[in-house]
Amino acid sequence: MKTLSEKQASLVANLKQMNKVIVAFSGGIDSTLVLKAALDTLGKANVLAVVANSELFTDEEFNKAVDLAEALGANVLTTELNYLANSEIANNTPKTWYYSKQLFYQRLNQIAADKGFDHVLDGMIMDDNSDFRPGLRARDEAGAESVLQAAGFYKIDVRQLAKKLDLNNWNKVASCSVSSRFPYNTELTLAKINQVMTSERFLRDLGFPTVRVRYHEAIARVEVPEAQIAEFLTHSVQVNQALQQAGFEFVTVDLAGFKSGRMNETLTETQKAALMTA
Repeated sequence: MKTLSEKQASLVANLKQMNKVIVAFSGGIDSTLVLKAALDTLGKANVLAVVANSELFTDEEFNKAVDLAEALGANVLTTELNYLANSEIANNTPKTWYYSKQLFYQRLNQIAADKGFDHVLDGMIMDDNSDFRPGLRARDEAGAESVLQAAGFYKIDVRQLAKKLDLNNWNKVASCSVSSRFPYNTELTLAKINQVMTSERFLRDLGFPTVRVRYHEAIARVEVPEAQIAEFLTHSVQVNQALQQAGFEFVTVDLAGFKSGRMNETLTETQKAALMTA
């Protein structure tokens, strides 16, 4: 088992073999560590942070990512992705994750070709290999590189090294495409997306940074960490009022608590395997 120092050395050694790199930057801790390492190893002139905005992520997340990349000293390029123009994504089919990542990596490769960069890097880590990640197939098809995975980084390693490097988002709550709030084969519209985003923004502002508002037509199913459910229920009146104002008729709390990827539980292992390889 490699130590954290050995993994860091492996990451740096890998980067030293590269010339000019694009870093797909989301503002999350994984891509932040990649960007920091690339800047420290290759220098600002040879690194470009690309931040994508789209209908499926909040403007708040986009703006924070741009600000963070600039604060790290990176050259930043922003780009717009219209995911809902793809019917698989707009209808939130089980293939939505593959097609969204395919569009994303295609855009990154186009930018790399236009700007003269020879490597496209993302923030995938070892944990992603044991999860349902159809985007890995899109990554491999596009030839993008996951330098943290190559160096053997797990999430715990990322957070430890980020804290050691004084990256102020070392313990940031992970975010995810808003499409994950909708059951598969639910048509995604800007109105529905805004309904969920507005609801989640209210709940984060209320003091629950880890939260999901799962969309079930008239019903909002709210997930917060199990340990926070009792506290959450003390705000039930204002939560109910706010989410009804956002457009839901009924507001429920999931007693099982927050769980990432909850909507994927409707897929069988056979379906998941097919989506990862087909």
